Amino acid sequence: MDIVILAVVIAVVVIGALGGLVVGSRRRKQLPPPPTAPEITAPPAEPHVGEEAETPRDEPRRTIEEVDLPLVEPGASAPVVVEEPPAPAAPEIEIPEPTAGRLVRLRARLSRSQNALGKGLLTLLSREHLDEDTWEEIEDILLTADVGVAPTQELVERLRERVKVLGTRTPEELRGLLREELLKLVGTDFDRTVNTESALDTPGIVMVVGVNGTGKTTTTGKLARVLVADRKSVVLGAADTFRAAAADQLQTWGERVGARTVRGPEAGDPASVAYDAVKEGIAEGADVVLIDTAGRLHTKTGLMDELGKVKRVVEKHAPLDEVLLVLDATTGQNGLVQARVFAEVVDITGIVLTKLDGTAKGGIVVAVQRELGVPVKLVGLGEGADDLAPFEPEAFVDALIGE
Repeated sequence: MDIVILAVVIAVVVIGALGGLVVGSRRRKQLPPPPTAPEITAPPAEPHVGEEAETPRDEPRRTIEEVDLPLVEPGASAPVVVEEPPAPAAPEIEIPEPTAGRLVRLRARLSRSQNALGKGLLTLLSREHLDEDTWEEIEDILLTADVGVAPTQELVERLRERVKVLGTRTPEELRGLLREELLKLVGTDFDRTVNTESALDTPGIVMVVGVNGTGKTTTTGKLARVLVADRKSVVLGAADTFRAAAADQLQTWGERVGARTVRGPEAGDPASVAYDAVKEGIAEGADVVLIDTAGRLHTKTGLMDELGKVKRVVEKHAPLDEVLLVLDATTGQNGLVQARVFAEVVDITGIVLTKLDGTAKGGIVVAVQRELGVPVKLVGLGEGADDLAPFEPEAFVDALIGE
């Protein structure tokens, strides 16, 4: 009986096991295997340094309470700090060098360009026999230097007479003779002072005229430095309203020496700016008002109308004390043509020769004085701020003939 029960139990167990295998195999066939994901190979980790380095596993980690977090409201972006640009520094006021003896200090620079004239004359005059060919060569040197025909003929005649009387000629005697004659030609009896003193209780008024390209605005700025160096207070009038950046250029010159610039709108009325400049100069008690005018030379009629209007308007305050004509020494005889036109428009009282260091034609000093009957008062001898010098005939002639 026991054997029969045992056999029944074993049969039930075997049947159950076989049924489980069948069900398991059916389930596996009904569920397809999941898709196999592509194998991804992670790049090798790079070591981190500084703040990016991971905290070692064996060290205790900080809790959230121990970490200082920025206080930012939810949904609000972090504030952006905008730094204001630094305010531009005020230009440093310069102290120009004294004008007394300035041409003497610049004589070496002048002599480098002018020596050809003096040395050429001394070489020819040192010949044992001065025949007609030699005198013609002397004339050619003087004409090439832009001395002019009439002054050249006068100088040659005087040299002929003096050499004939002198007889034998040592180098020292020739140098002294030539120096005397050139000084007579340049002129030592002119009043070369720039008139900046008014007869009235008003500032001295100086108007600067000339063709654009001669350095007119730059000369006006340098003249302001000359006056400041002579301890005068200056107001600048930027009446050249037709040339782009002329007013900016003049204002920059003024700021360097503490001179205020009165200016108007671009392409505005030059006479109005000149009037305001003189008005401001009177109100401030300035010593001098410098007026830079336009240099257009399209037609003589237009130039005459414009400069004439400026003069009339300015003289409602006070008469002009000085009208300076700026000429480029390198233009030679063309500069004389410009000088004639301006002399017909306004009463020129003095001449400023710029770029005299860049030309061997120093004779233009003689020619332009003869042409206009007014003296050269200032000369420009370089690009430096203090290279504008009062004209001194002795220093100029000494630079011509050298040591």
